[in-house]
Amino acid sequence: MDGTTRQSLLDELGARLGDRVTTSAPILAQHAKDESWHAPHPPEIVVFPQSTDEVRAVVQACAARRVPMIPFGAGTSLEGGVAALAGGVTIDLTRMDAIVAVNAADLDATVEAGVKRKSLNAHLRDTGLFFPVDPGADATLGGMASTRASGTNAVRYGTMRENVIRLTVVLADGRVIRTGSRAKKSAAGYDLTRLFVGAEGTLGVITEVTLRLYGIPEAMSAAVSAFPSVEAAVDTCIQTVQSGIPVARVELLDALQMRAVNAYSKLDYAEAPTLFFEFHGSRRGVVEEAEAVQAIARDHGGADFRWGLAAEERNKLWQARHDAYYAALALRPGLKGWPTDVCVPLSRLADCIHETRADIEESGLVAPIVGHVGDGNFHLTLLLDPDDARDRARVAAFNGRLVARAQAMDGTCTGEHGVGYGKIDFLAGEHGDGLALMAALKRTFDPDNLMNPGKIVRPL
Repeated sequence: MDGTTRQSLLDELGARLGDRVTTSAPILAQHAKDESWHAPHPPEIVVFPQSTDEVRAVVQACAARRVPMIPFGAGTSLEGGVAALAGGVTIDLTRMDAIVAVNAADLDATVEAGVKRKSLNAHLRDTGLFFPVDPGADATLGGMASTRASGTNAVRYGTMRENVIRLTVVLADGRVIRTGSRAKKSAAGYDLTRLFVGAEGTLGVITEVTLRLYGIPEAMSAAVSAFPSVEAAVDTCIQTVQSGIPVARVELLDALQMRAVNAYSKLDYAEAPTLFFEFHGSRRGVVEEAEAVQAIARDHGGADFRWGLAAEERNKLWQARHDAYYAALALRPGLKGWPTDVCVPLSRLADCIHETRADIEESGLVAPIVGHVGDGNFHLTLLLDPDDARDRARVAAFNGRLVARAQAMDGTCTGEHGVGYGKIDFLAGEHGDGLALMAALKRTFDPDNLMNPGKIVRPL
């Protein structure tokens, strides 16, 4: 924006938000990127609203001057979704951190967008309820809704798509809408909630989220088993799911990822393809489920099936899984990580991973594999030197082949990382003419292309 526009906007925003408006270079830099490898793009102004009314005021001030707006939560996304590609104003929602209501009888809670998932679960502890969607990072719930986050519990509890009941959203013209009611079902009109879940701030700014809650299980049990091959581990997972065993989590780590995890998290598991399981339910139920999975694992060569871990060991296990990205980076100090993911139908998962591993070896890349294999989603951390153009090109080419492979198997270019601007070029191959419909929706909600421009779809 030009100097006159910038100053008039600062004056208006400052009059409303006071010192919660900043142009401090370190804060702009902090909001320039997420956890991904993508190049930073700083905004020109960062604001910290504390209510939906303040967000509306910011949006109206920006819209009147045709200034782009980028919603920001914890900054833990992985495809450049928070980068200010066209400059403008970043709306940091972390100070909107009130838990508005917990309706224990209805199994739901309403929170402001800046509430983090761990804070919500700490608040819920005495109610006997919890919110299960766990992407690993302690992300904000508004950001999780905006990116349609998922994670290790999705195989049993679903993703944010299934667990968001309604939203409060500030649209590009400053209107505030609620996308439905707290009723458990509705046939009344278009499902606007699902439209905004996963829109990554390109259609509006989410300021409140109503979420589905679940009872804390009577018992939890984790299990670990190593396998002679990735294919054997994947086949175990597929048979477990197809057998109807209600496993809560099932995660695959290949041999390289296990080596990284052991070194980084000070564990001593076998450096072989490994499945981490977790079972939720009654005390008798989790024992029966673990025994059934143990029998399946044994049939596929699973060794040293360890289960019934104490809570401390179980927590250490899952923390190690959540730290897998940082463990992968530690394999090659000085290199950076290009994290990516795809998701395919469960019946194609073994084929997709097998072909991907062959591609890794042929390409000479270092790329540990880890995945939420219970729902067909797996991730790679591609290690590269970002200053080496040939290295970047090699990794980009591999990523393109990975996506094409998944899409050819009737899968998707991203199971949970989102699109941002890192995967924007893959949507045409996945959606065909549907992409033009998405662009038309974008124009309807945001005719001036001010809401997180350059993400998901480009104006047509």
